Amino acid sequence: MKDYKIDTKCVQAGYTPGNGEPRQIPIIQSTTFKYATSEDMGKLFDLEAEGYFYTRLQNPTNDMVAAKICEMEGGTAAMLTSSGQAANFFAIFNIAGCGDHVVSTSAIYGGTYNLFAVTMKKMGVEFTFLDPDCTPEELDAAFKPNTKAVFGETIANPALTVFDFEKFSKAAHAHGVPLIVDNTFATPVNCRPFEWGADIVTHSTTKYMDGHGATVGGCIVDSGKFNWMEHAEKFPGLCTPDESYHGIVYAEKFGQEGAFITKATAQLMRDFGSIQSPQHAFILNLGLESLHVRMPRHCENALAIAKYLNNHPKVSWVKYPGLEGDKYYELAKKYMPNGTCGVVSFGVKGGRKAAEKFMKELKLAAIETHVADARTCCLHPANATHRQMNDEELLAAGITPDLVRFSVGLEAAEDLIADLDQALATVE
Repeated sequence: MKDYKIDTKCVQAGYTPGNGEPRQIPIIQSTTFKYATSEDMGKLFDLEAEGYFYTRLQNPTNDMVAAKICEMEGGTAAMLTSSGQAANFFAIFNIAGCGDHVVSTSAIYGGTYNLFAVTMKKMGVEFTFLDPDCTPEELDAAFKPNTKAVFGETIANPALTVFDFEKFSKAAHAHGVPLIVDNTFATPVNCRPFEWGADIVTHSTTKYMDGHGATVGGCIVDSGKFNWMEHAEKFPGLCTPDESYHGIVYAEKFGQEGAFITKATAQLMRDFGSIQSPQHAFILNLGLESLHVRMPRHCENALAIAKYLNNHPKVSWVKYPGLEGDKYYELAKKYMPNGTCGVVSFGVKGGRKAAEKFMKELKLAAIETHVADARTCCLHPANATHRQMNDEELLAAGITPDLVRFSVGLEAAEDLIADLDQALATVE
């Protein structure tokens, strides 16, 4: 469906039923699959034939939904994971191991920061965190001989910084490494990172893609554009024989269009088993079918909220890249001309206690460890998703003690503004 608009891909990509087959994608709720001969199954284990043998690695329902997201992003191969965290872990660990180094922006989701700075550090992977507004010279200086990737978020959660694709992709490619971008907040409806130089895209499908707070999941999409063999010395896992699969060289056998996802499935999913359930994939697909309709409404509502907050005397600052005058407004217009996301971050005058008081008084907006939902929700990141960070790390990630992350849903903007108004009125 390469030539179709994103709207059509949201609805129909990934699965085309044959004569008399189900119109909706089928849920293949089976752990295993039957074969006529041991030789047939052996070919699967040798990666010599396509098919399924155990849902811990792959499942047909998942692959149909992954194929849809792949089409939406304009990639060549994709896989679903159990969560967005698993997607980011797999995307990095697929090419970086003990003794390797990764460059990342500091303005990323708190859980991702902890994954990189704490857990993967224990695994021997070192990360250098840079201000997203760093100069090209500062960015260039961060690379080391053992650097294997550059990572960033299209729109940072919850700092709402906008990733400068061209600056980071230029640096990554100059050093012979891929650019990995988490596109969760923008979704492929509003931003297509591959068109701006990204090589691998990840998603927490739990957010806008599902859109209803119903199912946790993640996805990795490969652009198929990064030439692994051209930098073979940096990526031995893709460019030298894998003895656990009888000496297969992924980059040779599956080409640059399929090597990355095949290895991530055959090795990492095999060993970690962070698979998304077929039921969850089915629910995710229902969300994807309306993504192109929901995202414009999220953005429209968020802009109305941002404008209201920007003029409120009890609000000290507002961050929303779609708001004229925002620090990232021009960059957002460049990379996301049709809209950004439905999340607004702002500070309540009076700091942490005032922010907490304000949130307690909200009626429509629920306090949740969630974001990007059809229902409006909010969070105090310093007390929740970024709680593990110290003050210095919080500031580097763009988090201040007064920050409220307000995820604007699909309700009437007038009702949401009225709710904000009454809650802010209680703050002294």
